Parts: sequence; structure tokens; C-alpha cells
Amino acid sequence: MSERRVKHGDGKRTAPRLTADDWTSAALDAMAGGGLAAVAVEPLAARLGATKGSFYWHFANRDALIEAAVLRWEREHTEAVIGHVEAQPDPVARLRLLLDLVLESTVLQADNSVELAMLATADHPHVAPVLARVTERRVAYTAKLFAELGWPAEEARRRALLAVTAYLGHAQMAHVAPGTLPATEADRHRYVEQVFRLLTAPEPQRQ
Repeated sequence: MSERRVKHGDGKRTAPRLTADDWTSAALDAMAGGGLAAVAVEPLAARLGATKGSFYWHFANRDALIEAAVLRWEREHTEAVIGHVEAQPDPVARLRLLLDLVLESTVLQADNSVELAMLATADHPHVAPVLARVTERRVAYTAKLFAELGWPAEEARRRALLAVTAYLGHAQMAHVAPGTLPATEADRHRYVEQVFRLLTAPEPQRQ
């Protein structure tokens, strides 16, 4: 939220001026708590202590806010993660870090709930193209990591699909039955290591 304040003649200061990012952040929080249906202008304005006029200064309508919010989610929860992983110099470390980050993220209920809310409304015209693009980006990037470890392109993509579906299944389990998953940080790290070993295991020799 912008810290800029306007001083009036009586010396009083207005509330901080809201930015478009403030509105998209509030929209994502609302999605985490109540799904896409919870993204509504008046409740968001009340949450932010703002008027509807503030909203319409930044967005033409609710659909424009939803579009901006899901694009922000794409940047922060896919592209930013990939950028962080790419900073690792070793391909083994990159794959292990990616698995650790995405599986650990399912413990962060707000982040997890936004993704599940989007999956539940995957046919929404502003959600569908972003989900399709994000899914392909994740699979393609993970396949690239497996290819860097020496697997041919077809096998690298197959293992990438396994990794992404493992993440989605883990996210769903964290949402509906969190008690079934490793509870402590140490147990989660051991779980990630086991997933890593399974995904990178050599193919069995055919008889």
C-alpha cells in the first residue's frame, strides 16, 4: 500500500492511497478464503477501508480485477519460483530445491487455497488460459531439469508430469486431510528427499 498521504488545510491526513497491487492482493486473499465467488468489489472495499471509487480508479470492473489477480498469482507462484530455482548452479540442486519449494508451499494454506480455488473454477474465461499456461510452463520447466540430468526428452517430460501431478495431489491432500501428511519440518524434508529419489531413480532394465 502506498505511503503517500495528502495533507488538508486542517492538518489532518488522509488514509494511504490504495494501489492496484493492494486490490489484487486483497482479491487473492479473498480467493484463498472463499474461492472466486468471494472476489466482489464492495466486500473488498470494506476490507481495505476504501470506497468503490478507489476500485474503479484502477479497474474497469470485477473481471478486470480477477484477470489482474490471476496474472499476479502466475508471476509470484510460477515465474518467481523458477527464477529462484535457476539461481542454483547445479542441476541436481535445482531439481531438489524445486521439489522442496513447491511441496512446502502446500503447508502455506493461503497460497495453497488460491491455487485450489482456481482449479475449482478452471472454466472461468480469465482463469482457464492462465491455468493452462502455468501448467505447461511448470511441466516444461521441470522436464528441462530432468533433461539436464541426462534423460532423453520424452522420458524427461514423463518424469516432469509425475512431479507436477505429485505436487497437485499433495496440495489437495494438504487441503482436505492435512493430518495425513508429514507434520514436522524434518519429516517434510525426508519426504521431499524420498520423492526426489523416486523421480530420479534409473529405469528398470527390461528383460
